[in-house]
Amino acid sequence: MMFILAPSNLTNPAALEARSLPKQIFGRATMIFPKGLFARRVYWRMVFDYSLTRYLIALAPFPVAMVIWPHLALPISQAPLLMFLMVWIFESRLLSIPKNQRPALADDDEIGRVLDLLSVRGRALLTRIAADRGIEAGELHFVVEQSEMARVPPLTFVSVQHEADTPQLLDLSADEQERIEETLFEGELTEARLLRVNFAQSTFLRQVVLDPRTISAHARMMALARV
Repeated sequence: MMFILAPSNLTNPAALEARSLPKQIFGRATMIFPKGLFARRVYWRMVFDYSLTRYLIALAPFPVAMVIWPHLALPISQAPLLMFLMVWIFESRLLSIPKNQRPALADDDEIGRVLDLLSVRGRALLTRIAADRGIEAGELHFVVEQSEMARVPPLTFVSVQHEADTPQLLDLSADEQERIEETLFEGELTEARLLRVNFAQSTFLRQVVLDPRTISAHARMMALARV
């Protein structure tokens, strides 16, 4: 499930303020609140990614057990080590892959093919965005960040970040977002395949960097002509 990080897509766009690039979301204290996604699966997948939600799910058997066996309620409530163990098993065994098993998920050829495809598509998208907007200075970063969870649908945040006077995440237009959604993950490059490679390397943030000064006049003319 892909979600494009753009200020206009959030109720709290200040969460996307960046001091340096690339801006990272997963694993940080930053919380983002999408606009109008309650009826979409991606919203609830994002809710599941917050640690509090996962802890509540992992600990759910304890209150259930207290209801079924009320005479055991006190000893169950006083078993913090058991609760900690339940959370640890849920997080490290059910929702993740042990680090010693990760390298076997993808060989060097697989990793190379996936990252090459990501680089080619990222550069193409950045070129079109830069040409359309007339951006001629400041590096552009096409950032693809995935949640570090296995055995659940992949969650991918995509953003275009600009190293201008003040680092920022571009507020992508509807057309730019549609282009990303239609061309980034298709054919050989899928979210699941990228996640497998990310697990193999224990690297979950990928970026493609483009210097707008390297964009040819032909590419800019193509963009202006909307070809």
